[in-house]
Amino acid sequence: MAEILIDTDILIDISRGVISTAQYLAQVSATTTLSISSIIQMELIVGCQDKEALRLIDRFLTRFQIVFLTPEITKQGITLLREYKLSHGLLIPDSLIAASALTIGIPLLTRNQRDFRFIPNLILLPLP
Repeated sequence: MAEILIDTDILIDISRGVISTAQYLAQVSATTTLSISSIIQMELIVGCQDKEALRLIDRFLTRFQIVFLTPEITKQGITLLREYKLSHGLLIPDSLIAASALTIGIPLLTRNQRDFRFIPNLILLPLP
């Protein structure tokens, strides 16, 4: 089964009720494993305002495989930051998300193509 890494913006679309995004992920999930970086999981937890929101996030995330940071992903993230922080404004979460996709060799589904398009060998999938 194929696998793709989902960026934070896609999950935010779903939480805001963007039907087209939810339908697309439902369709893709029939043949593809949907994964998120543990960094994205942390970003979503930080956005919670109360325990109920945290419970909803935890329940929502059960449909995704979590890609946890490894030493290899961390090293790749540091390399990306060294290369692209000053020239392109790459941020720590985005460097680790990109490093996750690069290290495990899967494409990244994101609407924020400009945040990643300068990273060689990173396969970006646009949201249709």
